[in-house]
Amino acid sequence: MDPSCTSESIYNLIPSDLKEPPQPPRYTSVFTATVKDDMKKSKTAMKTMGPAKVDVPSPKDFLKKHSKDKPLPPKKKFYMGTSKKPAVPLRTDHPIMGIQSGKNFINTNAADVIVGVAKKPKPIYVDKRTGDRHDLETSGLLPKYINKKDYGITPEYICKRNEDMKKAQEEYDNYIQENLKKAAMKRLSDEEREAVLQGLKKNWEEVHKEFQSLSVFIDSIPKKIRKQKLEEEMKQLEHDISVIEKHKIIYIANK
Repeated sequence: MDPSCTSESIYNLIPSDLKEPPQPPRYTSVFTATVKDDMKKSKTAMKTMGPAKVDVPSPKDFLKKHSKDKPLPPKKKFYMGTSKKPAVPLRTDHPIMGIQSGKNFINTNAADVIVGVAKKPKPIYVDKRTGDRHDLETSGLLPKYINKKDYGITPEYICKRNEDMKKAQEEYDNYIQENLKKAAMKRLSDEEREAVLQGLKKNWEEVHKEFQSLSVFIDSIPKKIRKQKLEEEMKQLEHDISVIEKHKIIYIANK
């Protein structure tokens, strides 16, 4: 290779006196100093890594044995509080012999029996032929509760509760009546309700009779439509009849 060609490099084409353009100044906030001061004010010492300077403990102030134990109360003399039991008799001691009583226990017992009240036998009942006996008091066979003074009388708390319920029902009925008057509603009487019910049943019988008179073979579209219409009418009438029979009180709107 020719040595004159080595100086002909691509880097030699770049002028040597070319300088880089100056960088624009970096943005600095005018509040930087204020923020740093606020951070220093809010920062508390010994908050993260402990106190800045810790006094080294003295070797003489080491933890001694029983230094943290609570002191015991002062010692008191024990006192039993009761007298001692009598001493056990010695082996050489002998009981007093020859003491006799002049009481006639046979006559005393006989007099106690004669004078005393006879013990009433406990009432029992036998439920089997083998003679199994049971207590009659707890059996429920004695008419014990029907002889009480308050037997068959309604308790006072039940009477009070019934009165409260009746009063609440009356207030509710009055409230409903007022609302119905405001809404222009009318209550059906028992005679009108019975008349409407009988009319619905009569209509159902007529529709049912007409349904029974249909032909057995439904082979045309008009017959199918008529059958469906009768079934819908019967279903609606049955629903109306069940609603009226279920609800004794019915209100209707005044026209």
